[in-house]
Amino acid sequence: MTFDALAYTATPHDRAAVLRADPDWVADQLRRDDSQVLPLWRDRLLLTADGHPVTRTGAAGRALAAAAGQTALLGLDGTTATFAADLSAAEEADALRLGAAHASADLRSLAATLPGPLAATLAYARGMLYWNRHTGYCGTCGAATASAHAGHLRVCQGPECGRQLFPRIEPAVIVLVEGPGPRPRCLLARHHGAGPDNFSLLAGFVEIGESLEGAVRREVAEEAGVAIGTVTYRGSQGWPFPAGLMVGFVAQAVDESITVDGTELLAARWFSRAEIVERVVDGPGSGPVDSIGGRLLRSWAGLDGHDRQPRPV
Repeated sequence: MTFDALAYTATPHDRAAVLRADPDWVADQLRRDDSQVLPLWRDRLLLTADGHPVTRTGAAGRALAAAAGQTALLGLDGTTATFAADLSAAEEADALRLGAAHASADLRSLAATLPGPLAATLAYARGMLYWNRHTGYCGTCGAATASAHAGHLRVCQGPECGRQLFPRIEPAVIVLVEGPGPRPRCLLARHHGAGPDNFSLLAGFVEIGESLEGAVRREVAEEAGVAIGTVTYRGSQGWPFPAGLMVGFVAQAVDESITVDGTELLAARWFSRAEIVERVVDGPGSGPVDSIGGRLLRSWAGLDGHDRQPRPV
């Protein structure tokens, strides 16, 4: 399997971790004419008339940064800084006016048409602004927090607290379970709320005190009642929707028995490779094209974009 082109993972910038701790340096970057500012509104991109994400420099970029409730330094491309600017406090019409934009859109609706580095940068921006917007108060004492380190740190303003809050990610596993025996089959499940033929891979969040492999075994056993033997890591994908890290695995089932929990899953069954190929080519597909789950399934079927001919079934 090849996972060299997963969406949202190829952020091209030097994140300037040391430099961003200097507020004078950050302020100087915001004043520069060549610095780029990417505006977002309530996790949505702002788009130009021809449908491209808005990027502003010079006076227009500085005006966006000044109007934003929060800015976050995304990094440096050579000597050029890129910032995200959060216009969420404004109404949508006002945000569009501030950005000289024509519409707003969800990033995932555009990911397949955007260059990989740009999609990754915008996802990074979305995740950073979301975290800042939802970390306005300290979880220890309840006092307000203030932004620092160019949006990568929030500091509690409580007089007896001062807790430092750093961006957090939420790791989750996603797994392609292969059936036992020589005939290639994989396990797909229909999750609660999914359509009658909407089957996908199993996934779940990693719990405290748990390894990634342990999370795979627990999630598959809890939701589908399938015992797992070997677990093999395949790749990972940043997933800032809002703060995930998806870690992909292939696992070997010990036997064929399935017992769905009826809560997370409504149904689960084994699919042959031929059935997966048919679903991808002529049926409901293999899941979102921008996700590692879709890549795992297409790769298993021989339809990952690098080998378009299906493997023997």
